[in-house]
Amino acid sequence: MPNQNLIEIDGSYGSGGGQTLRSACALSAVTQKPCRIFNIRKSRPKPGLSIQHLLGIQALAQFCNGRLEGDRLESEEIKFYPGDIYRERVSVNIPTAGSITLVLQTLILPALFAPSPSQVLSNKIWEGKPLKIIFTGGATDTFFSPTIDYFRYVFLPTLEKMNLTENRSPLVEISVLKRGYYPEGGAKVEIRVFPSKLKNLNLTERGSLKKILVISGASNILKDKKWLSAKLLG
Repeated sequence: MPNQNLIEIDGSYGSGGGQTLRSACALSAVTQKPCRIFNIRKSRPKPGLSIQHLLGIQALAQFCNGRLEGDRLESEEIKFYPGDIYRERVSVNIPTAGSITLVLQTLILPALFAPSPSQVLSNKIWEGKPLKIIFTGGATDTFFSPTIDYFRYVFLPTLEKMNLTENRSPLVEISVLKRGYYPEGGAKVEIRVFPSKLKNLNLTERGSLKKILVISGASNILKDKKWLSAKLLG
């Protein structure tokens, strides 16, 4: 691993939430610059790493053959030393109703820029074979996080505008095998990421409205209460 000074990041900056942790670790993996993050989630009622934050950074370390220090529940400081050899597959088991999309925010960017094991020294991008991220457990739809449908139908189409490679598969493909809701979780989701080159994206003008997509769902515990019918009928 590179012997570099750690980039110091104060996790209490701004809203003081988990986004600082997710973005910092993802960018650390992409740039190959280790980082120290302190005051993690300092502004939250329960500061420090929750289960989904912990699993996200541990999955990233496993994904890129990196190393973590301080990775334990409720820890308010971690050190992340990214590796440069990526696994073709990483599995994430979330035993709670933790958000799958928030964990994905830690993994998607590094996966897109993942170098091939045989191309690390030449700093080329791994094109062709996808990297796989497998989720067992966790929630596709839960509080205080983007839903899996927002990720698929809003975030990914925007990301696709940055795709430099023509006539190829999308940058990211998501298969929702089973949805998971609060409080049980239990989702099953498979993601395929095609490492590729990206171009800049300039979004300074709001485009015209093209369509409105409404997706409504509920867990099985509500099926006998006619909850969906009542919701759709207003």
